[in-house]
Amino acid sequence: MSIESITAASAGSTLTSTVVGGGLYAGAEKAIEASSGTMDKQAFLELLVTQLRNQDPSSPMDSNALMAQTTQMASMEALTELSTTSRESFALQMRVAATAMVGQNVSYTSGTETLTGAVTSVSFAGSVPMVTVGGKEIPLDSISTISATTVTPTPAA
Repeated sequence: MSIESITAASAGSTLTSTVVGGGLYAGAEKAIEASSGTMDKQAFLELLVTQLRNQDPSSPMDSNALMAQTTQMASMEALTELSTTSRESFALQMRVAATAMVGQNVSYTSGTETLTGAVTSVSFAGSVPMVTVGGKEIPLDSISTISATTVTPTPAA
């Protein structure tokens, strides 16, 4: 029975899998195919389980290697959670910023000219909040300047 090593690299991580008897573990092959060449939590877990299931009983997996792989999986989960939380926080900050613009004068670029107008409403329907200026929806990231509106006092009667 021949034993070789196969390494598949993906965006910053390296996966090493063992080939036994000329064929890649079926579960590992499915995990890599399902994830389009990148390792996600499910693919990593399937690979680990497949590796444990197909290990040589006379030479079981080193407990240090198992602990290292488990730690890598926990780290990957924590980084994924942190990334998701950061993305949600940024989206919330954009919504707060867009809401604060209602009633303010803003400048934005449309083509080659810079236009100015008061923000009358905000829409959160898309991935980027849209502010309405003069009846036209403008993406929040197109706003270049914000200024306070000038209030004209009404004469007392």
